This record gives sequence, C-alpha cells and structure tokens, in this order.
Amino acid sequence: MGKRTRIINDPSDLVPLLLAFGSEVHKRVFEELSSEWRTETELSSLLGDEKGVHRSLELLKTSGLVETKWKMPNPGESPEKEYHSSYSRIQANFVCTLEDLSELIYLTSMSDDELRETTEKIEYIVAKGNTSLSNLSRELDLSQAFIRGAAKRAESLAVRGQRIELSKEEV
Repeated sequence: MGKRTRIINDPSDLVPLLLAFGSEVHKRVFEELSSEWRTETELSSLLGDEKGVHRSLELLKTSGLVETKWKMPNPGESPEKEYHSSYSRIQANFVCTLEDLSELIYLTSMSDDELRETTEKIEYIVAKGNTSLSNLSRELDLSQAFIRGAAKRAESLAVRGQRIELSKEEV
C-alpha cells in the first residue's frame, strides 16, 4: 500500500502526534502497523504490554495516523478491529509564535496527573455551557494554544473549530 503524507495545519495537532511517539511501546506499535494489519490482541502478544498497546492505539487514532477495518473471523469467533498506519510522512503547514509552540511542547511532556486539574476545570466550564475557546482562555488565564492542546490530549474533550466540547463518548 502506498503511503501518504499527513498535513498538519494546526499546531495543537502536534500534541497527540508527539505523545504517539513518546515511548518505546508507542514507537514499536507504529512500526508494526506500518508493515501490516494487526489486531490489538496480536500487538499485545507481540509486544507483551496490553495496557501500553491500547494507549498507543488510542494516541495513534487521535493523531489520525491509523486506519481500521474489521477482520473476518473464523466461524464461531467474534470479529476484531485491525489497525494499519495510514501515513508515512507528515508536512507541517502552520505558523505560530514560539511561545505557543513552547507551551504545546511543554504540554506534551506533562504527566497525566500534572494535567488532570486543568482538564477537569475545562470540562467543568464546558459542561456549564461555556465552549468558546476565547472565553475559556480568559476565564482560565491560559493561552488558546494550551487549551486546544490540552483538549486534544484529553479523551473527554473534543476541539470543534473555535469551540471545546465534551467528547461524544463522555456525554
């Protein structure tokens, strides 16, 4: 299969992308998916890290770097999703301030515990109906880039243009 180039137009798209390659397990999952279609079960048995493989697949899906299809099961078995990398290159096509870029890189290096308080504040405010990125930025005294990046990193939040919403799975 010919590989494609993923074009990134928003600097906050770097957050899930950098997270997707932030550990050895994530990198190995991507390498396996670059060579052939694999199920989550196959990846877990190959790499021996079920929790890490699941997290890797979530990050790769968030980054838009994998595609899925249903694997035809043998009679009597349940179908399983198979994953394969959809891109082999990226092209970044954006302009941002170095301050915004530094915040996004810092956000990528934060642990989930360090980021939890901020994402919970964002979720609370969004649940009350304030979804505007500029209003959230003003209310939380955080940059719009940081809020967008935090929302892209959080499973419970989704970025929709200039709004932050609770993701469909969480509602």
